[in-house]
Amino acid sequence: MAKLVDSQKYKVIGLMSGTSLDGVDIAYCILRLQDGNWSFSIEATQGVTYTSSWKKKLSQAHLLEGSGLLELHFSYGKYLGLLVDAFIMKNKIKGVQYIASHGHTVFHQPEKGYTFQLGDGNAIHAASGIPVVYDFRSLDVKLGGQGAPLVPIGDKLLFGEYDACLNLGGIANLSIEVNRQRKAYDICFVNMGLNYLAGLNNLSYDKNGTLASDGEVNPAMLKSLQKAYEKLGKGRPSLSREIFEKQFLKILDKEIPLEDKLCTFTESIAIEIAKGFPTGKKLSVLCTGGGSFNSFLMYRLIEHCNNDVVLILPDEETVNFKEALIFALLGVLRVRGEVNCLKSVTGARQDNCGGVLVG
Repeated sequence: MAKLVDSQKYKVIGLMSGTSLDGVDIAYCILRLQDGNWSFSIEATQGVTYTSSWKKKLSQAHLLEGSGLLELHFSYGKYLGLLVDAFIMKNKIKGVQYIASHGHTVFHQPEKGYTFQLGDGNAIHAASGIPVVYDFRSLDVKLGGQGAPLVPIGDKLLFGEYDACLNLGGIANLSIEVNRQRKAYDICFVNMGLNYLAGLNNLSYDKNGTLASDGEVNPAMLKSLQKAYEKLGKGRPSLSREIFEKQFLKILDKEIPLEDKLCTFTESIAIEIAKGFPTGKKLSVLCTGGGSFNSFLMYRLIEHCNNDVVLILPDEETVNFKEALIFALLGVLRVRGEVNCLKSVTGARQDNCGGVLVG
């Protein structure tokens, strides 16, 4: 391993499965460290949509008891490893040093001292034959942090030319430099709610926000959503499936037309995100994640932001695979024994180097 640690160039495959359950993002990346600065290139990518069977297994994983959850943990890890193996063969990739896998979050309750991402790294390694870094969140939680968000250190090291980075995935989170410290926080639910509603119409998602744009804002539902976020407080904890199911599902199940539900939920997203930006300061904001392709959501967000906020959409590959890229970087930092999780972001007692390395 010494040769790997001393290297200034890393060939890594990053894996990301988000809370919106749309699939696995695979990104083969080359990361370089020169004169203390990190740079990257994304060499090959693939988005693997979950089959209905895997989507069902993952969406119901939190209902399993011990042995069933462990069995799924191992089988999902094997599935990820086989995906990587096929991806490498398809793209004729040589020299991958390791895999960095986020896994799929099943439980996230840092206030109770635990978080759990499905996808055993040993199984990934056994199926792919490549060293694996996984379980990035647990150490931070044990140090009193939220274990989230993890991406901001990657925003700082790889996308520092922007004032802020906004990710529109299952959950919206913002990372920004404040007084030379990286700050970040979850803002609101995005695709977790939009995809749930689209599913009521047998759709995996509402492409471009077309259904939402056909609806009207329901004032009562919008008020309920705003109250739910207010109850979470300004020092908002990292958002999770548990919070969504406990506090937001009942709001989404109101008896109003589906288009109105989608329109209202979209409006709520735009309002909450606009409130999350600092006022009185010009900001260039890099927007990534699947929600960035939702043209109706982006239109509503622009409408609610003041003129000081400039939303920037990068190339499609960066939009789709930024999180997989950054987990590749987190894996590199773990291998190097360097900080990959910031206390200024998570609230932990100290900066830390999270992740379990196998292989």
